[in-house]
Amino acid sequence: MWVTLILLLIFFAVCLSQSRADWGGIHVNWLDGLTRILCKVLHRHPGLVLPLPEHGPAIVAANHVSGLDPLLLIAASRRPLRFLIAAEEYHRPVLHWIFKAAGCIPVDRQGRAEQALRAARRALEQGEIIALFPHGKIHLDTDLPRPIKAGVIRLAIWTKTPIYPVRLDGIAAQGQVLLAPFVPSPVQIRVGKPLSPLQEIDELKAQLTSYIETLQKHPH
Repeated sequence: MWVTLILLLIFFAVCLSQSRADWGGIHVNWLDGLTRILCKVLHRHPGLVLPLPEHGPAIVAANHVSGLDPLLLIAASRRPLRFLIAAEEYHRPVLHWIFKAAGCIPVDRQGRAEQALRAARRALEQGEIIALFPHGKIHLDTDLPRPIKAGVIRLAIWTKTPIYPVRLDGIAAQGQVLLAPFVPSPVQIRVGKPLSPLQEIDELKAQLTSYIETLQKHPH
C-alpha cells in the first residue's frame, strides 16, 4: 500500500512539474502537466509553438479532426485556453467538472449560441484567450466543404482581437473522440500569422478558412 501511495505521489509531482500554464488551481494545473506528457510521449508534440502574447486577449482557431485536438492546443500554449465546446460535451458525466474547472464555455448548437458568444466576449475583454474550432464540429479534409461559423469572426471584430490560425495534421485516429488521445501519432502543428480583426468580415472569414484548411500554403 505504501509503495502504491508513494508511486502515486511521484506521478502527481511529475505531472505538476510539467505544467506550463497557471489555470488557477493545483488539480487543473496537474491535468495541464498530464496533458503535455501524454501529447509528447504518444504524439511527438513539438512543444510551446503557439506564439501568443504574454498578456492580453487572443483567439486561437483550428481545424477539428478528433478529440485529441484541444489537448494538442493546450500543450502548445503557455497560457490557459478557454474553449468553446458543444453543450452536450460540456455536460458529459465525469468530464463535466474538468470542463468547468478549465473555464470551458458551453455552446448550445440548437440555434441559441448568443449566450456563449457573450461569455466569450467578456473573457476576451478581460484579457483571456479563447480557443475554438470554427467548423463547429469534427470536419475531415475528405468531408464535403463546410463553411466556418461566423461566431469567431464576430468575436474578433467586436473585441478587436487577432485570430491565431492553427492547422493540425498527422493525427492517426481522425474522426474519433475518446479514442484519439490514446492512439500514437506523429502530429504536426502549423501556426499561421495572426489575422487582423481590422478588415472586412468576408475577407477575414476567407483568410481564416484558407489558413486552417490548407495552412501548408501559408507558412509562418
